[in-house]
Amino acid sequence: MFSRQPYKGTSRKLVLAFDVGTTYSGVSYCILDPGEVPKILGVSRYPAQEHIGGDNKIPSILYYDQQGVVRAVGAETSQPHIIEQAEDENWLKLEWWKLHLRTKHLASSHIKDDDLPPLPRGKSAVQVLADFMEYLFRCARNYILESHANGVSMWRSVENSIEFILTHPNGWEGLQQQQIRQAAELAKLIPMGDEHHARLHLLTEGEASLHFCVNNVLAADSLSKITIACSDEPEENVEEPEYQGVVIIDAGGGTEIAPAECRLQGAVFVTQRTHALIKAKLANSVYGAPEIVKQMKEIFDKTTKLRFRDAADPQYIKFGTMRDKDLQHDIRSGQLKLAGEDVAKCFEPSVEAIAEIFDKQRTAAATRMPIKHAFLVGGYAASDFLYRRLQTHSTFSDVQLCRPASHVNKAVADGAVSFYIDRLVTSRTARFTYGVDCDYSYNSSLADHREREKTKYLCPSGCANLPGGFASILLKREFREALTFDRYSQSQFTSIQTSFLAYRGSLLSPAWMDKEPASFTKLCTVIADTSSLINSMRPQRSLNGGTYYSLNVDVILLFGLTELKAQISWQDKGVEMRSPASIVYDT
Repeated sequence: MFSRQPYKGTSRKLVLAFDVGTTYSGVSYCILDPGEVPKILGVSRYPAQEHIGGDNKIPSILYYDQQGVVRAVGAETSQPHIIEQAEDENWLKLEWWKLHLRTKHLASSHIKDDDLPPLPRGKSAVQVLADFMEYLFRCARNYILESHANGVSMWRSVENSIEFILTHPNGWEGLQQQQIRQAAELAKLIPMGDEHHARLHLLTEGEASLHFCVNNVLAADSLSKITIACSDEPEENVEEPEYQGVVIIDAGGGTEIAPAECRLQGAVFVTQRTHALIKAKLANSVYGAPEIVKQMKEIFDKTTKLRFRDAADPQYIKFGTMRDKDLQHDIRSGQLKLAGEDVAKCFEPSVEAIAEIFDKQRTAAATRMPIKHAFLVGGYAASDFLYRRLQTHSTFSDVQLCRPASHVNKAVADGAVSFYIDRLVTSRTARFTYGVDCDYSYNSSLADHREREKTKYLCPSGCANLPGGFASILLKREFREALTFDRYSQSQFTSIQTSFLAYRGSLLSPAWMDKEPASFTKLCTVIADTSSLINSMRPQRSLNGGTYYSLNVDVILLFGLTELKAQISWQDKGVEMRSPASIVYDT
């Protein structure tokens, strides 16, 4: 059974975790005092919130005026006087803006930028994220000041050393992580400058949810005997499975996540499909005006969707008064009636997406350990219909599907704090094959080399090379790639750079990039300052009698972390020297 240990640090520290979701967002925190057992708390009081002290999340909604200034955020956007002022002054209401940051290559990504509400003029999605995080931080600060004894002095003692845990969907990669860091600086969570980034910790929502489940579900006596392990052994060395695996299904507003997967089929898209259903149903009704249909969609999202349990029961959207009637289109006494079967169809793509990706993950894990438990968390997990439908789905017939009894919408924020203080995950599995674009020394005895003979060229050393090769990386905690850079002049060595690629295809050992060119995408570029090494270089003689210079370095990638890190190393009189390298992602 999991037991949290007392904090071993020597000074007080504050940990703040932000769960910025597509539809709802929240903050959890922990005040670490030396010798005390940490306790995870949630910010449960926000401006204009109806359920004071009882709700840990606010809507991920902002109002911007015509000058791009934030005028209202979260629960404030639902206040009648704000809505009236927004209409009078033509403010822009921004919802689902987080999806503008999504990674575009997801196989399941059926959402295009044109499908999303437009961003304010002159504002990027990163700037919107910064505005929202700045608001969350302000709310968290005020809550802590007001809720703790000696709150002011306590805050002053930790405000310049706060550790921030910022969560993101599993499908987000280096570019999105880089954008989150930019937003954190713009939001003034940390001062500008790379030296302050050590206080920012990025974490996938899936891993955060795993920590939540270990603390709140697996720690229970009835499940505490389940042993969860992650083997580092090659599959052929794993004998009869001794462990059980679990899958965390984080069902949120915009995403549903299984480990290392991200599907854009969350609660937002149930509402989107229902909106299309209502629009079609009322196409020839006086109640089919866009503003009325939009009102019905919003009421469905806040009430009907949450109450829906059984496809056999008709569903009602109360939008008007007793006088509103259109019997031909199932409107009576200000209520629109929808067949339960039709509403169920709006949920079905979500159900099938979860089942499909769960089955994929279970199959992938089968050679290592059996999957007998799955835990459904996230705001969408509160839907009784979703939970019951998954329970009866054939994919889950031999799996115990559980959902925490309470606070499933706190899973990510609370789990993110647990990630920092408990450190339960020791290794992580890559979603795709990492590698580098390389040149092979031409070998006429190899058939695949002869096929590409027309592409060979002479390098500065005079050797014949073939471009377009792919060298995959064996993933360890630290990966080294020995690289040789040949140049005609020393002045060309002020810096070096090399690109790392992601292979997303089906080949087990891809060797050439012309086999499946569409499956190779640029992951990042590693850039290192090598100007200090120029004076140690000596001219080399090429095969054709010319002069060139050569630099031998190891490019090091540090895996096993929540973010990719890079370094370069070289030998100086037999001693290994290291220097940090920058990772740049294409926008």
